[in-house]
This record gives sequence, structure tokens and C-alpha cells, in this order.
Amino acid sequence: MPTPDLNLSTNNSTNSNDEASCEDDVRAPSVQSTPDIEKNYVHRVYDAIAPHFSSTRFAKWPKVAEFLSSLKPGSVILDAGCGNGKYLGLNPDCFYIGCDISPPLIEICARRGHEVMVADAVNLPYRENFGDAAISIAVLHHLSTETRRRKAVEELIRVVRKGGLVLITVWAVEQEDESLLAKWTPLFNKYDDEWVDSSISLLRNQSNIKLESIPETAEDSGASKQVENRVKDVQENPDDKIVASPSVPSADNGCSITQQEYFVPWHLPFHRAEIGGASASALENGLAKKDDKKGAIVYNRYYHVFAEGELQRLVSGVENTAIVDQFYDKSNWCIVLEKI
Repeated sequence: MPTPDLNLSTNNSTNSNDEASCEDDVRAPSVQSTPDIEKNYVHRVYDAIAPHFSSTRFAKWPKVAEFLSSLKPGSVILDAGCGNGKYLGLNPDCFYIGCDISPPLIEICARRGHEVMVADAVNLPYRENFGDAAISIAVLHHLSTETRRRKAVEELIRVVRKGGLVLITVWAVEQEDESLLAKWTPLFNKYDDEWVDSSISLLRNQSNIKLESIPETAEDSGASKQVENRVKDVQENPDDKIVASPSVPSADNGCSITQQEYFVPWHLPFHRAEIGGASASALENGLAKKDDKKGAIVYNRYYHVFAEGELQRLVSGVENTAIVDQFYDKSNWCIVLEKI
């Protein structure tokens, strides 16, 4: 198989045009500057729990596997938010490049021989039209504002070629087990597209439950071929798709009736080797707590869970985007996009 041109990025290069550089600086704070809630309750958490998290992430979600397996041989696939890299190399006939905001997770991927780098989902380090496909699996729900979530979608579309496909999955507020929502820690005090920087004011109550976005269990061998069939359909019938319309109103107007912002805990057992400096610092700073009964350090992870139709409305504001497929599976909303 010929090796593709891996000219990855013009995104982070020095801009010789001072005016353009100044414009970039003006735009950056509203979207690309990471809010404190993401730094403290996403980035720092995954950095601290990376080995334990990775040890629980081995089973491949059939829907993602179907999507990747349906791509043509030689395709360049970009995994934005690759975690421990469990989807990298799934289709051996394709080339993969992964990125994640967590250096410890990227180190795990690199030790496994994957082509990876540390990068932010809202500022992907690839040139335009680089990949044939991209995936964003369980990533967007960790972004705390609608503008950042939309920017992440825009980046996925930017870095794939015309006709390229993008698969996005997010946690759903419509959980199959509705009792879970009552056990999570709801957040409030969100306004003006930013979060209050206070862990105390964010908490309404404390409760603990361990939840993973995709169950780490084997699926039936006769898993649905819906994604694969729809991808083939759109390749054979390019007019059979929904063009995203910028006129669809936003779902996030600051006064949503449905509670969608939560802390979901991760229990890091005392016996894990990664219990050390990061955990001690998190305990000292109030970003984690001890649960002696369960023998674990409990970290809270920030989630914005998506309501029905919200993911479709989010992508509706993204130019050059068509919806190929959308579905609900395993308490996740999922969507397949094509760059047009």
C-alpha cells in the first residue's frame, strides 16, 4: 500500500500577516481558550486516571467498527479524541492518525505503535482536506459551551476532503436506564457561554455512580449494518442526503428546561499504580475525594449530555455539511456527516 503524504498541519504555523494574526488572537478567547471547568474536570481527570481508564477500554463499539470497516482501502482516518487508541488500526487496510488532549493517553497510544499527537478537538493540527474520514467518539459531551462543541464539528469537517465522512457520538440525556440521571451530580450557574469557576457553587448534591459511555461487553454477532449500508447508499446515490441548514435555530439558549450538565464520577482504586502525585494534588485542591468504603479516589468528570435533536441542530450551523445518517444506540446519539 502506498504511503500517503502526511503533510499534517498548517493550522499551527506562524502567520507572517500581522493583521490576520491579530484577527486570530481576537477570535481565540471565545472558542479556543479552554474554560476552567474543562481544565479541572476533563483534562486533569483523564491525565490522572489514564492507565486505569485505558484498562477499561478494550472492546470496540460495533457501530464504530462498522463505519471504519466500510471505508475504502487506503483511506486516511483521523481519530479526534482517540483516548487509548482502541480504534486506531481497526481496519488494517487504512491509515490512522490519532490525537487527544491528554498526554498520558497519547503516551499509551505511542507505546502501542500508533501515529498520534497531543491536540485539542477545537484546534486540530491537520491541514484542510487532509483525511478521507474522521471520528469523534465520546468527545463533544466534554466541551462545556455550544460554541466550542460547534467549533469541534467544524474542525472535523475542515480536515476531511470533499466527500469525506465524519462519525460523531455523544452521550444522550435520554438514557436507557433513566434512574442514572437522578444519581449524577447536576450542575448549574451557567451563563454567557462560560462556567462559574467554583467547584462548590457548581454542586447541587453529591452522589456516586460508575458509568461508561459504551458498555465493555460483547455485542451480538448479528449487529445492525445500518451505518455501513447508509454510507454505501450515499456513495451510490449522492443526492440521498440531508443538507444541514444554517437556518435551524440553536438548541442552547441559556434557559434549557432539561438538565443537561452533570458531573459523572470515576472511581480510581487505591491499589492502582497511578495513585500518587496527581491524586494527592487533586485531593488537596478539592478536585477529587476519598471514598474509604469503596477504597477509591473519586474524580468528577464534566458532561454535557445531548437531548434528542440537539446534535442535528448543532451540525446545522456548519457549512459544507450534509447529514448521511443519525441514530440512537446504547444511550448515545450518533450522526454521520459528509463534507459537500
